[in-house]
Amino acid sequence: MEYAQIEIYTDGGCSGNPGPGGWAYVLRADGVFEKEASGGSKATTNNRMELTAVIEALKACLSYNPKKVIINTDSQYVRNGITSWIAKWRTNGWRTASKEPVKNKEYWVALDTLNQQLPVTYNWVKGHAGIELNERCDSLVRNEMDAILRG
Repeated sequence: MEYAQIEIYTDGGCSGNPGPGGWAYVLRADGVFEKEASGGSKATTNNRMELTAVIEALKACLSYNPKKVIINTDSQYVRNGITSWIAKWRTNGWRTASKEPVKNKEYWVALDTLNQQLPVTYNWVKGHAGIELNERCDSLVRNEMDAILRG
């Protein structure tokens, strides 16, 4: 099936940084179909979880054959990284402007690969601002972290 537009909200977080973390996304296809997914890791960072949420969401999009994908993230790190910084990182051999290795390179490479396969636009949304699907993602992330902390 083909969709005109898929809109996705993503979130990631950690209890401590590093520490137990969770990621989540909520996906709407043509404003109707909704899918959500989440997961976690015992030892991770906030940035890794934010990246994982977007990576997993885009993987899910591949089977929908969308004409347009909109990612809504409350992470400036993710939005700026994929829309501004990544081209220079690739050119510089995955090094920052200060010649340091890019942190979380394997996540950025995975995201870059998916980004090139789909027509993606990235929007930043303010976290904890009452945006329904962003709040849902935040709740899913907290559930994942709580599950890890409970053991």
